[in-house]
Amino acid sequence: MPGSFDRTGALSARVTSSQSARFDAASGATQPTVVARPDVPIVCVQGLGYVGAAVAIAVASARQVGGTPAYNVVAVDLPNEQGICRASALNDGRFPFATTDENLAEKMREVHAAGNLIACTDPAAFGTADVVIVDVPLDVRLMDEEPSLDMDVFQSAIRSIGRHMRSDAVVIVETTVPPGATSHVVAPILREELSRRGLPIGQFRLAHCYERIMPGKKYFDSIVNMPRVYAGIDAASAEACETFLRTIINVERCPLVRLSSTTASELAKVLENSFRAVTIAMMDEWGSFAEQVGVDLIEVVECIRSRPTHSSMRTPGFGVGGYCLTKDPLMGKLAAREIFGFEHSFPFAERAIEINRRMPHRVLERMKSLLHGNLKGRRILLLGVSYRQDVGDTRHSPSETFYEAAVREGAVVLPHDPLVEFWREQSIRVTSVVPQAAGLDAVLLAVAHDVYRTFDFERWLGSSRPLFFDGFDVLTASQRSRLKALGCRVESIGRG
Repeated sequence: MPGSFDRTGALSARVTSSQSARFDAASGATQPTVVARPDVPIVCVQGLGYVGAAVAIAVASARQVGGTPAYNVVAVDLPNEQGICRASALNDGRFPFATTDENLAEKMREVHAAGNLIACTDPAAFGTADVVIVDVPLDVRLMDEEPSLDMDVFQSAIRSIGRHMRSDAVVIVETTVPPGATSHVVAPILREELSRRGLPIGQFRLAHCYERIMPGKKYFDSIVNMPRVYAGIDAASAEACETFLRTIINVERCPLVRLSSTTASELAKVLENSFRAVTIAMMDEWGSFAEQVGVDLIEVVECIRSRPTHSSMRTPGFGVGGYCLTKDPLMGKLAAREIFGFEHSFPFAERAIEINRRMPHRVLERMKSLLHGNLKGRRILLLGVSYRQDVGDTRHSPSETFYEAAVREGAVVLPHDPLVEFWREQSIRVTSVVPQAAGLDAVLLAVAHDVYRTFDFERWLGSSRPLFFDGFDVLTASQRSRLKALGCRVESIGRG
């Protein structure tokens, strides 16, 4: 790894004059200018989505002992409308997505003032980097009868790095990938591209270190104050990765764990998410049963959690969304088939995906029954369109599944979300003001945003008395009691 770490953990290296370039976010062109700290390494973060944008800020926030920036950070996205918008936001000192994390917003302001974070859409930026962090998507095709890996975007991104990177750079893959991808896909592409450029193929260092980012109120903390797992394709790569991570992660509180291979590290991330998906699916089965026999499963789970071995037991909910749990449980099967060349079944993981996809449909059928078996013309207020509380990410949101199914049944669905202005998947604007209660037949609390937990529904109702359906234990016991006392019917997932 270029440069060396002194005893304080700060990396000391001098960026050459050829590396001192600023990249314009709008055009992707380079402009000769001096970086904020020409005496510290450059880190490129590839991909400015919900992970990459936050990682870029976290890396730019790293400080040496004297308080000066440890790195210059160049955040790189594609030269399309979305990439240009995200890069422009970072260059203006704004986080590209709605966030409830004040700490992340403050860190954004700090690194903007320090001037050691810039963003661009020019892949030539990778040629300046001592370290490249990969945070681009790797998808699973779910529309066909048999799921398959969609590696096109990911492989193209890796090729983009290989065409520009220095031969001695450190490349760290944070993307959730199928087991085997770093050694069987990434490494061969980098070697091929370096060879085409006439550069040595044995000097770069390659590692996998999966992120555990949780957008929400502790967005930034989930990067720097979270234990990390990593591995390299060889010992030198693992050492280089650890050396870098120690400057970003609070290792005194959050230890680093090195695994024996990148395949093991990749499997760890996929297994983490598969475990969550399977346990969520199991609770949906029990939630449905509890509703039918008149038991409050939320109450039951709370008492079970008092046992230390069961403290993380989940409660049933409206559905599973987001970019990870909706696809990651399938990656073991797909890695076996498409990377290693053998068949291996994962019945629990596949069944969990199926059950979790069905959850919003179960809610729809239950609401339909409560509304006398017909949704045609019914006006339903959908409170929350993001995939989880306190984030504005609508990818694979269970609200999307519900919305589309309810509209097909003839319902008029009014979406609201405090963190979403435009619902990209539905190409509709989302109101920032909760619509009036008059004329509503039902209110579905789909996301546990704080604003809904504290909303004065009694005052808002006026003379209206719609059905309230709590999909994620949003309402407090007091709220439920008061709404019932007013004459509203209140139903909940997992509560009979």
